Order: sequence, then structure tokens, then C-alpha cells
Amino acid sequence: MQYVYGALLLHSAGKPVDEASLKKVVEASGTATDEAQVKALVASLDGVDIEQAIKEAAIPVAAPAAASPEEGGGAKEEKSAEDEAKEEEAASAGLSALFG
Repeated sequence: MQYVYGALLLHSAGKPVDEASLKKVVEASGTATDEAQVKALVASLDGVDIEQAIKEAAIPVAAPAAASPEEGGGAKEEKSAEDEAKEEEAASAGLSALFG
């Protein structure tokens, strides 16, 4: 993972993502480098538009859609008069405990 972070750091700094630069960044973090992983990452990033890859990988955060009545969302909203009466009784019983 430190290799990917190093490549992103180099990219954001406007530096070329090559083996020598990536190795220096990883070593500067205090981590021993693995030549095979450095070479593999640089080779896999060859020809990749990193900015475009970041944009495509970003997950947009959207509010969850309200459930439609067909999906069962309407069942929760419909309470019987009996359920409402029970809830009112429970609430009033709780209030009476406050006043002793």
C-alpha cells in the first residue's frame, strides 16, 4: 500500500512516477523497499491517466432514496388506531411517573 501512496504523492507533486522516485519516497517513509513491487507498480501505471483513474474511483455520496410503497415503505407509515392508542397510554404512564 505504501507504494500506491508514494505514487499518488509523486503525482500530486507533479513529479514523474518512475522507479527511482518511487523508491526514494518509500525509503523516506522509513519502509524497506521491494524492487519487484516498485517495478510492478510503475509498469502497471505506464500509460494510465492517474487523474482520470482517481475521478472514476471516487464514490459519490448520495442520500438514500426513500422507499416506495411497492417496496414496503408504506407499511411502516400505516398505524392502526389500536397501535396509536397503546402508544398514547404508554406515554401517559411514563409522564405520570414524573409527577409521582
